[in-house]
Amino acid sequence: MASFISACSAEKRSIGPEQPLTPPRGATDPRIALLESNVYQVSQGSRYFTWYGCGTCHASGARGFLDLGDGRWRRGGGFDQIYGAIATGHKPPYADRIPVEQLWQITGYVRSLTTLEAAKRRRQDFDQQGEPQGDNWSGPVS
Repeated sequence: MASFISACSAEKRSIGPEQPLTPPRGATDPRIALLESNVYQVSQGSRYFTWYGCGTCHASGARGFLDLGDGRWRRGGGFDQIYGAIATGHKPPYADRIPVEQLWQITGYVRSLTTLEAAKRRRQDFDQQGEPQGDNWSGPVS
């Protein structure tokens, strides 16, 4: 009897040269579909969303444009538009302190929020409460 071990292709962890190193080149950039179909990349975006303190203003249940799961986008809902809003829509611009590949991952996560059930989003928020967030990050434990 032969047994096969295989991994789910949606969770392929690619960190090689195909990782985006430049901002999206418009709404039809082929790298967008590759990132959004990769569960690992989107889940990393979820972690960076927490680590960089995005949940401070954009937690589930926030009012108006602050709740990113409601699908109402001030600057458009396209991947390139959301990427631009994250990268340059804050002062100082997040593009100055967050690497491009992490901005891609955060954008993929933010776009996935409109498809998440509220219970799953709450569970994600709960699971990440113990992780470093924004200003409370003091570096690795020695």
